[in-house]
Amino acid sequence: MKDQYMKLNKFVNLLVIGLVLIVAASGCRKKPVNVTQLPGAKTGTPADMGPGGAIKPGEQTGTEPFGTTPEHPSNPADLHKDWLEDAQALKAETVYFDFDSSVIKTSEKPKVSAVADYLKANSAKAVRIEGNCDERGTEEYNRALGERRALAVREELIRLGIDPKRADTISYGKDRPVDPGHDESAWRKNRRDDFIVLSPPA
Repeated sequence: MKDQYMKLNKFVNLLVIGLVLIVAASGCRKKPVNVTQLPGAKTGTPADMGPGGAIKPGEQTGTEPFGTTPEHPSNPADLHKDWLEDAQALKAETVYFDFDSSVIKTSEKPKVSAVADYLKANSAKAVRIEGNCDERGTEEYNRALGERRALAVREELIRLGIDPKRADTISYGKDRPVDPGHDESAWRKNRRDDFIVLSPPA
């Protein structure tokens, strides 16, 4: 009887240890760090996704972007139609973002201030803020993230005294990298907002 009790006790102990190991192993399983899925987003690798084009003001992405809704509605897509574009005037003020973030870093805020100062000194001009992302993540998610980045800078410009009608936004997601590399050095350059100065037709 004692032997049977000892065997049963040993079996129970082994069973408990086995369960603990199974739970620990499943808890330690690492999730992928290079792809951030958005609820309802397409699945697959970045290579599986075709180009999604740009998100224009008011266009729905088919997903619910994370973050807060901007306080000021986007401008109509044709508000500055046929205006002249200058991609060089504010090239030095390109704003860069951390991975998977649309928060304007403290180090980048002086650039936004410089853009605001430029617009105050050139009252007839407007600006288009172009949101961009690195290659990681799905096409759909990056288009939404690029939109949030552009909107974040637009809200900061408005806070600095710029009329909302003078700041358009567009997202290119990961479709327009400035560096085609596949490492952190390239990704850092591609997580950005570019500024295109818009001037009324002559």
